Amino acid sequence: MKTIKVLGSGCSKCKSTLSLITQVAEQLNVAIKLEKIEDPAQILAYGIMSTPAVIVDEVIVHKGGLPSKEDIAGWLNNA
Repeated sequence: MKTIKVLGSGCSKCKSTLSLITQVAEQLNVAIKLEKIEDPAQILAYGIMSTPAVIVDEVIVHKGGLPSKEDIAGWLNNA
C-alpha cells in the first residue's frame, strides 16, 4: 500500500488533486492511504513553497499545479 500525502491550504487545486489521485488509484486497483495536510508548519517542514504538493512514500513527487492522470499513474505503478 502506498502512502500519499497531499500538502496544501485546501484550495480548489488541492481538492482536485485529492480527487484525481483517488480516481486513478481506483482505476488501477491500487491500494493507497491518502492524507491531506493543511498545517502550514508541516508543509514548510517538507520544504514546500508551492502547493498543491504530493508526497508518495515520503518522496516529494510533485509541487505546484494540478498533476496529470498520467503522472499519478506513474507514481502509483512505481514500486
